[in-house]
Amino acid sequence: MTFSEKILEAAQEGIVLLRNQKETLPLNIEESVAVFGRGQINFIKCGLGSGGSVHAPYSTNLIDNLPNADKELAALYKDFVKENPFDNGGGVWAGEPWNQKEMPVTKELAEGCAKKSSKAVIVITRNAGEDKDLINEKGSWSLTDDEFENIKNICAAFEKVCVVFNTCGIIDNSWLDSPELKGHITAVVYAWQAGQECGRSAAYILLGKSNPSGKLSCTIAKTIEDYPSTAGFNTGLESIYLEDIYVGYRYFNTFAKDKILYPFGFGLSYTTFSVEFSKAKFNGKEVSVKALVRNTGKVTGKEVVQLYASCPQGKLGKPERELAAFIKTGLLQPGQEELVELSFNIENLASYDDSGATGHAFCKVLEEGKYFIYGGTDSLSAAPVKFEDSDCIELAETSVVEQLTSAAAPVVEFDRFRNNCGKVAMEKTPVRKYDLRKRIMDSLPEEIPYTGDKGIKFLDVKADPAKLDAFMGQLDDTMLMTLCRGEGMMSRKTVPGLASAMGGLSEALYGFGVPVAGCADGPSGIRMDTGTEANLMPIGTLLACSWNLEIVRKLMEYEGDELIANKIDTCLGPGINIQRNPLNGRNFEYFSEDPLLTGAMTCSILKGIQSRGVWPTIKHLAANNREADRRNNNVVVSERALREIYLRPFEMAVKKGGAKSIMTSYNLVNGIQAASNYDLAQTILRKDWHYEGLVMTDWWALVNDTIEGGQGNTKLVSQMIRSRNDVYMICGNDEAELDGNGDDLREALKSGKIARSEQFYRSSRLP
Repeated sequence: MTFSEKILEAAQEGIVLLRNQKETLPLNIEESVAVFGRGQINFIKCGLGSGGSVHAPYSTNLIDNLPNADKELAALYKDFVKENPFDNGGGVWAGEPWNQKEMPVTKELAEGCAKKSSKAVIVITRNAGEDKDLINEKGSWSLTDDEFENIKNICAAFEKVCVVFNTCGIIDNSWLDSPELKGHITAVVYAWQAGQECGRSAAYILLGKSNPSGKLSCTIAKTIEDYPSTAGFNTGLESIYLEDIYVGYRYFNTFAKDKILYPFGFGLSYTTFSVEFSKAKFNGKEVSVKALVRNTGKVTGKEVVQLYASCPQGKLGKPERELAAFIKTGLLQPGQEELVELSFNIENLASYDDSGATGHAFCKVLEEGKYFIYGGTDSLSAAPVKFEDSDCIELAETSVVEQLTSAAAPVVEFDRFRNNCGKVAMEKTPVRKYDLRKRIMDSLPEEIPYTGDKGIKFLDVKADPAKLDAFMGQLDDTMLMTLCRGEGMMSRKTVPGLASAMGGLSEALYGFGVPVAGCADGPSGIRMDTGTEANLMPIGTLLACSWNLEIVRKLMEYEGDELIANKIDTCLGPGINIQRNPLNGRNFEYFSEDPLLTGAMTCSILKGIQSRGVWPTIKHLAANNREADRRNNNVVVSERALREIYLRPFEMAVKKGGAKSIMTSYNLVNGIQAASNYDLAQTILRKDWHYEGLVMTDWWALVNDTIEGGQGNTKLVSQMIRSRNDVYMICGNDEAELDGNGDDLREALKSGKIARSEQFYRSSRLP
């Protein structure tokens, strides 16, 4: 199978069918279908920014892959697109608009098309991305007046109308059952953005060449206002995470079931399935349950089986349900069965006690009480699964799963959500009580004196890591500083067109055999600014909606091979932040509102790419959940929400996925820029998780004081070093040896503001 064929296979796997009434889908190849919306031609393949700037060898659209489409109507749209070319915003960064000008569909045109076709397909496109959030306005989150007028006219003429969302994420769905549409929206498909095979994959699903098996990786609520994070989204430089751990379905299943339009984990098929769970088993640590999945319909298909846990409220409070395990079946023929087994460690359900309410402050704890399990095919309809001797697991006492360290705690006082019998209550969020300055100064690494050249080369250290200290002792301050800066973009010292180069960026370092490593964007494919072509894969959201870890792993093996072929050491991706709010423009790069699904997808990607001898750089650590003024956005969040929601995918990537490279985010976390946040890069990442890999900043990141916070700038690289971030990205080409962007590193060393040992500690982490 070629890379393109694997992309097509994966793309079809993640397309989600949300509605299919009156046998609207699949389309009959022998019957004409009227396709509306310029998106049939300008089908969008990826979101905006570095994550989508791949020079793909080709791109497919929808209309060219629907042989039964009304050709006269298609010709009208082709003429319209010629007269109204795709608006790319002048090619400037984040300039492309959210939507494109639509061809008016009059009543007469719709009625004329209905005489030839009994079904209609409407394509709705939206795009957003890096530096460009969606906004709660017409043409962005919601339909334009022109779009809705077109849809009204189409629904007046057709009784069976399928809406295809070719979007970077979910958008407003509240209009689907508007009275003006007469109940004629009978099918709804989220085709997302599937890379170079975007149009073909959607067409294959519509035609029934492939049976949809995607499931939502997020909750679709009735309105944007129903998401608790919306009220404070992009309203200032501070983002207060008052919903705390109640993100996505954790919020809706607990407090607002009536606000759910389509639940997390939901997706239809052209066939039907029955899922019968056996009684669960618990051996004191592992929960396991088998499920017999039977294809009860007439079409070959796949099903996703999901397990959810309901934990005791205890002293900390918990969501009503949390995803605990999932598995996707193989392809089942009509009548065929598959017995699947799902399991998870009960310790995965532990809560982080950031208040000491359980008597175990800053520990992960399993509180005493009853733990119920629910099984099914989405988060809302999952039904109770009983155990062999009872209906639940009952723990007699609270136990400590892991002793951790208070870290990255908020300094701003705020109230957060708490579950009070299914209703939102507010409680005070614990704030920082430890002395951050003392923590940092007490952990300064020991000095390794400068020795000069002792003849030890980089390859000697590779052969015998015990020689690392002696090797680093040979490097003078300038060499150490050079190692702490990346150069780019388009550095001549690595493959042309890459986002940066790092490592042996000077003749002196090269003389010691230190190699240069090259970084390339990104999450959906290799971006090279020379125009070199590379395969464009489906966006992260689509891959997560596949719920298929194996197909994602195999897809990423192809990506690893392409990195090797282009002599690239690391791709800057995947993005593994949580989809906290649907308006975040960068959600297309991310996987889900759920940390377990996000972490599982991340581990599959790591396994696939790293099997080829190269590595991904997972990003953005941490809580990069909006794009507006992203460098100055201060995320005010509890330690508990950080640990349980926003950091959990990174933790899984480190502990289970073998992650070797991590990028910090632009935003501040509780007053300190992520690029200089000691608690993120050292206390949590290295001390608590035992991470031994590379940490780099995002490009031209702001850095502020590691202890005091304050206003950030690009000069305080000494504070990046003190935080135990490894490499500042980026300075100009040939400037890593020459004080980078005019940063303070040389002066900080000279004045004793930082010690040489701190710089050595960082540099020694380079691969």
